[in-house]
Amino acid sequence: MDLSTTYMGLKLRNPIVPSASPLSRSIDSIRHMEDMGAGAVVMYSLFEEQIVHESLALDHFISYGSNSYAEALSYFPTAHEFNLGPNEYLEHLFRAKQAVNIPIIASLNGVSLGGWIDYARLMEQAGADGLELNLYFLATNPEMSAQAVEQDYVDVLKAVKATVRIPVAMKLSPFVSAFPNFARRLVDAGANGLVLFNRFYQPDLDLEELEVTPRLVLSSSQELRLPLRWTALLYGKVKADLALTTGVHTAEDAIKAIMAGANAVMSASALLKGGPEAASNILADMQTWMEAHEYHSVERMRGSMSQGTVCLLYTSPSPRDS
Repeated sequence: MDLSTTYMGLKLRNPIVPSASPLSRSIDSIRHMEDMGAGAVVMYSLFEEQIVHESLALDHFISYGSNSYAEALSYFPTAHEFNLGPNEYLEHLFRAKQAVNIPIIASLNGVSLGGWIDYARLMEQAGADGLELNLYFLATNPEMSAQAVEQDYVDVLKAVKATVRIPVAMKLSPFVSAFPNFARRLVDAGANGLVLFNRFYQPDLDLEELEVTPRLVLSSSQELRLPLRWTALLYGKVKADLALTTGVHTAEDAIKAIMAGANAVMSASALLKGGPEAASNILADMQTWMEAHEYHSVERMRGSMSQGTVCLLYTSPSPRDS
């Protein structure tokens, strides 16, 4: 049984990839995910805000008291006192690469052009095999057009690609009016992979405290349908590998993703609920299903249920149109 796959040019022993989550904050947990069969691991995200915060804090400490007497230099903090996150991330990434034999994909989360993009190069230097660029911008200004939002994504991607040689995947939101065109623009700008789709904190209202509170509910298999549809529609139409994420909890979910055209199947909620052992269970059940249905490789399954392969109308009309 050949479960191997290729994602962004990276050779994976199987398509099951833990996506960015708190599980990757521990080296022992990353080792455990490897032991449970993970084909690769996506690190938790480093955010643009963290990098900007560190830069502002460093500038404050360096300039504070600069016009005072020389004795004031003794008040300067040592390096570890203003190491607020980004450098720790790079160190953790380096240690993770030394600890396991599977690919480690760094995750960089931001939205604007700026110095934070330089951390893509630092991640590459720390040993990352690939980079997942997680961009999300909520356009609340009525004056900002959809074209302008999309162009910002393209510009950030181009800036990152200009700094690194490792493959870069774009983790995307489904909230785009003409998604296939946007996907093609990103691939033309250099994206090696597309990750479908991101999940975000959604605001809720606390009626007792009269506060806006962010909430993130773990996914269920019911949420698979949206990324499944777009994976099936994009397969063979864009020159980039596809990763499906959101709603992958069982072997059946993973098999559907692969048949729709996914090179990699990513999951976080299932592992957060069941631990890294969930990856092992998915793989075991996948192999059982493949044996029962006489599939000898993942490659043979891939895309077999995509729009371009089967006569299934993914863009079905609404009931009132029929």
